[in-house]
Amino acid sequence: MMLRLLKHGRTPAGRLSRRWMSSGSHSKTTVMSFGDGSHGALGLPSSIIGMGSDAYEPTPIPGLPPDVVTVAAGHFHSLAVTSEGHVWAWGRNNEGQLGRDPLSPRETWNEPKRVEGLNKVRVQAAFASGVISAAIGDDGSLWVWGSSKRGQLGLGQGITNAALPSKIETLSGEEIVKVVIQSCLRLVVKSFGVWQVSLGWGHALALAKNGNLFGWGYYADGRIGKIGRELEISPLESNGTKLGSRGESSAFEAAEKLVMEAIEKEKDMPIIWEPGSIEELHELKVADVACGLDHSLVLCRDGTLFSGGSNVYGQLGRAIKDLGMQPVNINFLPLSIASGLGHSLAVCNDPSSESTGNATSVVSWGWNKSSQLGREGPDDIPQVVEGLIGESPVSVSGGRAHSLALTTKKELWAWGCGRNGRLGLGSSADEVEPMFVEYLEGSEVIQAVAGLDHSLVLVGE
Repeated sequence: MMLRLLKHGRTPAGRLSRRWMSSGSHSKTTVMSFGDGSHGALGLPSSIIGMGSDAYEPTPIPGLPPDVVTVAAGHFHSLAVTSEGHVWAWGRNNEGQLGRDPLSPRETWNEPKRVEGLNKVRVQAAFASGVISAAIGDDGSLWVWGSSKRGQLGLGQGITNAALPSKIETLSGEEIVKVVIQSCLRLVVKSFGVWQVSLGWGHALALAKNGNLFGWGYYADGRIGKIGRELEISPLESNGTKLGSRGESSAFEAAEKLVMEAIEKEKDMPIIWEPGSIEELHELKVADVACGLDHSLVLCRDGTLFSGGSNVYGQLGRAIKDLGMQPVNINFLPLSIASGLGHSLAVCNDPSSESTGNATSVVSWGWNKSSQLGREGPDDIPQVVEGLIGESPVSVSGGRAHSLALTTKKELWAWGCGRNGRLGLGSSADEVEPMFVEYLEGSEVIQAVAGLDHSLVLVGE
């Protein structure tokens, strides 16, 4: 079921008049969602969109408290944190990432509910991946829950499941301020009549307040840098594999065969089971981190940007082919970073602005199959998204194949794949350049995050 289409929901950045909005504290907030609703990640009742249906424009989630201060979007589930430090979760729960019993009725998973097991923790931020959820307490403690065979929990050798939030004791004494976790993705899907297999293998990074960085999980290709052992090349093909013009049944069988072969190779996967310090960055202080499906970005306080992992789509943004964390070839000063599945994003100081010293631009590189880079030009070289010049972006977020940007005027821009309405523009059309989400005009957007195929926005009232 498609929600009301917007008549003027697709305005290019270069043709929008500026509108300034007030900022400040908010006594009440609303979380809105749009995009793929098949896993319940939108948190919308069936009475609004129909069971498992999509939302093509930002739609308020009715089941949340009115004091949400931050949100997180995983692959197929979502999280929200309130001013009281409570975490709410909804969406896919096959691996227990909602903090509920995976055997609970599936039809209730789309209903936001408070995560149990954090009663003695005042949470200040939460993070979501594919099969893992994480929360940071106001004391800097890091808590995780969900299920994974690849060490993303970080709870110790061989621990693959946490039904309730569990503290990562290895990081005790460290005041964690951000964590990014990228979980395994094993998909056999049909897209435009072609079966495709995508295989990804999870890893995690945690940033401490003092600038120290820790990594754990799947170790190959140097995606979490060097941690106490030699770097090695992944034995797995993590990029999407298309199974072309075959018969329906034979193509699906071939896809399943690739998955089974990958599962067999998993037995020898290099895994770091507990957080460890990244050797290449010992002398540096880190300011921000981001994880793609099988690559990572690390921004240091001196402005140096590092990348590590797979470079099959040019998402590392560098010519150096060495494994581990190596500098990105970027001619701009990054302020913050984000990553989609196979593309990379950065908010940078705008070198073209001579009138003010705080103008910013979005720079993108990597996978561009659905125009998620928002620009023309070479995919593997970091370049400015021209459609956002003059809009002063302050944050970016990337999904499977779409991107979001929030500006100083509290306005939301979206581009890339529009399938399922994930851009919030009232249609399923792809957009090759940033488009203003007009449905939110007049609203003060505080935060915008992209899940794999859905998006969340936090709006102040």
